[in-house]
Amino acid sequence: MKIATIREQAFAMPFTNPAFPCGPYRFVNREFFIISYRTDPDKLRAIVPEPLEISAPIVNFEFIRMPDSTGFGDYTESGQVIPVTLNGVAGAYTHAMYLNDHPPIAGGRELWGFPKKLAYPKLQVYTDTLVGELDYGPIRIATASMGYKHKTLDSADAQRSLSDTPNFLLKIIPHVDGSARICELVRYYLQDVKVHGAWSGPAALALFPHALAPVAELPVLEVLSARHIVADLTLGLGEVVFDYLK
Repeated sequence: MKIATIREQAFAMPFTNPAFPCGPYRFVNREFFIISYRTDPDKLRAIVPEPLEISAPIVNFEFIRMPDSTGFGDYTESGQVIPVTLNGVAGAYTHAMYLNDHPPIAGGRELWGFPKKLAYPKLQVYTDTLVGELDYGPIRIATASMGYKHKTLDSADAQRSLSDTPNFLLKIIPHVDGSARICELVRYYLQDVKVHGAWSGPAALALFPHALAPVAELPVLEVLSARHIVADLTLGLGEVVFDYLK
């Protein structure tokens, strides 16, 4: 194999059989269940990386059902996203993600720097309740519930909340000696968003301790709101906004 061939064709590992295809990455009927809650401000400050700033001690716990995603298949995801600002512009920092499908774990970590780990989330409707459940191995670490479609939200507002919000990630790729070769703050946007519906309702969230999936380290002090959104969208590629190694 020629050096030029490797340079031209390399984009992911393994070289001869990548774990995920080239984008774009389009999601159809992507279903969000997002619970916003108040947490301990000191613990929140300890895990949000500079130059991002927090203006309020709020966390969004998310369950995302993705039945139709280009190249990644059919899977479910869950995690914690923190409202932040960068240079005065409001955005969202992804602190933790747990999902049940290898290609988006590999692609998410290698391309964008998503903090993805293998786990077993579920999002489904039980009679009158939207229910999100997250297990790490055999241990339940999160349970969320919301009254199913109690109140219809404005679809245009939901679309703006998805498409206009910059999202931030801390991307780390190690060198062969174990040191950080890449350590960057990455920004990306959701693109070509089409909202099919958005709803709210009464909600509850319980988090449980786990040594390797410490979602409970950002404790639930008060549930503030909940949203259920179904949309089509494209996951845009990222840009580096801060290099920690320079």
